[in-house]
Amino acid sequence: MFLRSVRAAIATVTLALPLTASAYVDPKCAEEAASIPDDYDEQSQQDFLQNYPALYTTLSPIHGPIPHKPKHGAIGLDLNIVPPLGCSRRLVLNYTKTEDTNKTPIVPRPRITFAFPAIGSVVPYAGIAYVPPVPAFGTRNVIISGEVGAGVPIGDTFQTGLRFHATQQKTVGEIATPFVEGDPAFDDLYIASTFGFDAMFGLDLKVVTPYLAAGFTDVSTFFLIGDDNVIINNYHPYFGFTGSLGVDALVAERLRLGGEFYAAPGGVSTPDDTVEKVPPASRYGALYTGRLRIAVEL
Repeated sequence: MFLRSVRAAIATVTLALPLTASAYVDPKCAEEAASIPDDYDEQSQQDFLQNYPALYTTLSPIHGPIPHKPKHGAIGLDLNIVPPLGCSRRLVLNYTKTEDTNKTPIVPRPRITFAFPAIGSVVPYAGIAYVPPVPAFGTRNVIISGEVGAGVPIGDTFQTGLRFHATQQKTVGEIATPFVEGDPAFDDLYIASTFGFDAMFGLDLKVVTPYLAAGFTDVSTFFLIGDDNVIINNYHPYFGFTGSLGVDALVAERLRLGGEFYAAPGGVSTPDDTVEKVPPASRYGALYTGRLRIAVEL
């Protein structure tokens, strides 16, 4: 479904050179591949490709600090938009091979949320989302996510709250494409987990609740290439700021709609020894995207 990471974690420059002639480069990237940037770092490129799918499947709010009235909930569908990667992110092995990262433009995810009875002025809530292992784009993906949180109204309009979220993801299929186009493909295994905390703020305008969420998210990944049983290490897993700016609306008492802008601008990582100077944190992982939700209020 995503992530065309490769075998370069074990490839030295000497090993890569003899394979350059047979490596596949997307014609759309041929011009850019002709000149490798001075600051290119193979390990950083690999780590970015492992962090990226984990970031676009995180469970962001797509709801206000108090998602429902107490004893109410909703069941519906989230739509996570997956921004396509450009050639500068798809080129690996010292710019000698492109990876097919742009397999799907969107990740649909069924989701249920429920607000429990209030404890004083505090409204606790929980949610769960699940993507079953349905084959898509040559892979089988299981994504399960959960959240717990609590919101507090302040006056008639202002809301604030805290939430914890976590996601576990497993993908089996042809993730690392064959080095030579047309060679036999083998199933690979990609596992990722994310968790984080958000502080939330919102304005209850009756039908519409604009909100802001800001916090930190941690990413862990595991990637096994099936044809040679090589494990690709992620030396710079994302750990850093994530935030959402969105609107949650309850229309006609039963239809709940939500939309948000989601950002993961860069994490805190220690550069590996091949990097002479500290690069920007976004080199190891960055995402700016939109997310939508449609649900039926219960």
